[in-house]
Amino acid sequence: MRGAAAALIGVVMATPAMAEPTAKGWFPVPSTAVYQTGDSWTDGETTFRLYGVQSCLRGTSFTNAHGLKRDCGEASLAMLIALTRDLRPQCYDAAEAPQTRTIFVFCVATRATGAGAGSRIDLGTALISTGYAFAAVNPGGQPVHAPYFVAQLVAERAKAGLWAFADLPDPNVIILRALRDSPPTSTSQSPSTTSPPSRSHPPRAQQGDLP
Repeated sequence: MRGAAAALIGVVMATPAMAEPTAKGWFPVPSTAVYQTGDSWTDGETTFRLYGVQSCLRGTSFTNAHGLKRDCGEASLAMLIALTRDLRPQCYDAAEAPQTRTIFVFCVATRATGAGAGSRIDLGTALISTGYAFAAVNPGGQPVHAPYFVAQLVAERAKAGLWAFADLPDPNVIILRALRDSPPTSTSQSPSTTSPPSRSHPPRAQQGDLP
């Protein structure tokens, strides 16, 4: 995953910088973060998840180009770590789930030099466009954040990243099937399969609020 940021010129958000990355309300992914999945990390007792993003699930596998089985969740996790370390994005609270001490965030980085300098890269878009994450859906199967679903369609058609493998275990298909087959009284879900609160527009993290 070395130099992962270099592959993202095609998915930057071409918007000039509007404020310093240290603008009030934004915060970095801490160096002490413990990455849990390809869309989440913990800091202390709080879990942070990328709003509208669903990583591949740990324990599911795909067959790579060499015919070897690889854990799909680990592949998503490796890309999240690589992009976060390369891009050093700033994040903003989008929604919270107090009962599970989870905060859903948008994370954005500003390209400082090179091609596209001054443009922005949305971490969720980057993960999905490169084919290492997916657009999260609600229990009805609708995307939580529509722009991410568009990015997913582009990645799927281009067979980018994990989409290149015929036996890709689509996490949304797995999650929706599990929800459909679970007893009506069952409410517990693991952090990697809990969809963020669905909202028609991203709360607070609007274009004018970007760092």
